[in-house]
Amino acid sequence: MEWVWRRLRSWEGLLLVILLAVVAINITQSPAYLGLGNQMNLFQLSIEKIIIALVMTLIIINGEIDLSVASIMGLAACILAALHAQGVALPMAIAAALAAGALCGAFNGFWIAYVGLPSLAVTLAGLIGYRGVARILLEDRSIGDFPAWFNRLGQQPLVGPLPLALVLFLVLLVLAVIILQSSAFGRYVYVIGNNREVARYSGVRVRRVKWLLFVASGFVAALAGLLLAARLGAVRGNNGDGFELDIITMVLLGGVSVFGGTGTLTGVGLAILIILNLRNGMSLVNITSNTQTGVIGALLILSVLLPNLAQRVRLGWRARSTPA
Repeated sequence: MEWVWRRLRSWEGLLLVILLAVVAINITQSPAYLGLGNQMNLFQLSIEKIIIALVMTLIIINGEIDLSVASIMGLAACILAALHAQGVALPMAIAAALAAGALCGAFNGFWIAYVGLPSLAVTLAGLIGYRGVARILLEDRSIGDFPAWFNRLGQQPLVGPLPLALVLFLVLLVLAVIILQSSAFGRYVYVIGNNREVARYSGVRVRRVKWLLFVASGFVAALAGLLLAARLGAVRGNNGDGFELDIITMVLLGGVSVFGGTGTLTGVGLAILIILNLRNGMSLVNITSNTQTGVIGALLILSVLLPNLAQRVRLGWRARSTPA
């Protein structure tokens, strides 16, 4: 009982309360909310974002950030479409797009891990540069006409009512939990995020860990871009534009410190459900996408401010309760 009470008083407990409140409000606002079709749409329309949020969790715990993920998504999708339009077999185009995503991540990781540049600056440059390459590849065209089997992967159920993207998310979620909670690599991610110099003097290969995280980020972002292309059935140069806002908000709202070293996938999972339900509820009552983006932006600000405020309050109470 004491363990349950302790969990309810944690950040994850607060997120659970918020999630239940959002669900309750959505139920009262629309009778269609609890329908199976709507519940599947709740995940399917944002599945690419939550897939990337898993690897973004590891990166931010490690004390870094990757602002280029949405641009790598778009670039991978544009490479796929451009190669397909030139007559390249789609399996080869898929392999090339995934390789390009991994190379973008490796490029980011080199400058961050081995040269020592700030990840904020490097990935901001990547956000602009990779998106520019994507627009050069397709210009103002929209390329579709993919094979039927490719479109089915993004639009039809694969296992029961679950589409391929949701199945991949569940697999990657299990993999992320194992890596973060039950592996030496996961412990290195936390240790480096807490104190990079201490980790280095302890024998941790800090640069290699950081580089591998960014390679994984690029690869997963490219995979998400291909899933988005399959779901939409067409590709434009602006595919995935602005997705990084939701992705980073999911991670920070989940209790992962922007300074690194702390956070859990449990909290991130609850934050994902909150944001998906918020967007779904606002869509059901016809709130515009611009307003939805404003709400998510406000959540991003709160996700940074509230944990710091809560920590200061706890420290203040401890100081008062400590005898002089």
